[in-house]
Amino acid sequence: MTIEGKTAVVTGGSRGIGRAVVRRLTAAGATVVYTYAHDPGEPIEGARAVRADQRDPANLGAVFDAVGDGLDILVNNAAVVDRTPIEKLTAADIDRVMTINFVSPLVAVQRAIPLLRDGGRIVNISTLNTVLPGPGLTLYCASKGALEQVTAVAARELGPRGITVNTVSPGATDTEMFREANGPDAREAAAGFAALKRIGTPSDIADVVLFLASEAGRWITGQNIRATGGMVV
Repeated sequence: MTIEGKTAVVTGGSRGIGRAVVRRLTAAGATVVYTYAHDPGEPIEGARAVRADQRDPANLGAVFDAVGDGLDILVNNAAVVDRTPIEKLTAADIDRVMTINFVSPLVAVQRAIPLLRDGGRIVNISTLNTVLPGPGLTLYCASKGALEQVTAVAARELGPRGITVNTVSPGATDTEMFREANGPDAREAAAGFAALKRIGTPSDIADVVLFLASEAGRWITGQNIRATGGMVV
């Protein structure tokens, strides 16, 4: 599954799943531009960091300017988790989460389309929570569900150019964001619920992304791949 010579953009590539995706794509031969909001993390050979906080979609212009000569792969990964009961949600909460998790990824797809070469790839990172929701996750589930619909429509619109558009929906994955959003017993509980009896690692998800981004994934489009270790079967 080499992608030698390809150019990729990965949003939210400084930690967690995004970081693993950047590492996997560069290891497979791609040149990657990735975004970060605060800390770019340690340098990765073959990758370039661009600051682009998705609280303002206009910030994404800088990352696409960096690949102005053409693009092969877009991975929409940057996101936030909000755990607020419905009755306590504010307009500011709604605006922040929907902008970061839905509006900015949609803008990224818009910016990518004229740059994408025929046969390109778009992979949107969603979550298992759109089919296995939990209390307090209204905005997270709603924003990711909206992004899944972008995948479905974009797959139809871009298919004539040979561009595939897919969603990867991780289950419980051992990331900083998972630990921040869940209690101390969540890791063990999630592992017990999964068919494979462990939670995922960022590299588990990155391997699925690489598959979809490579030639091996050429006949898959408009799909939601639930990479969960069997949390839903």
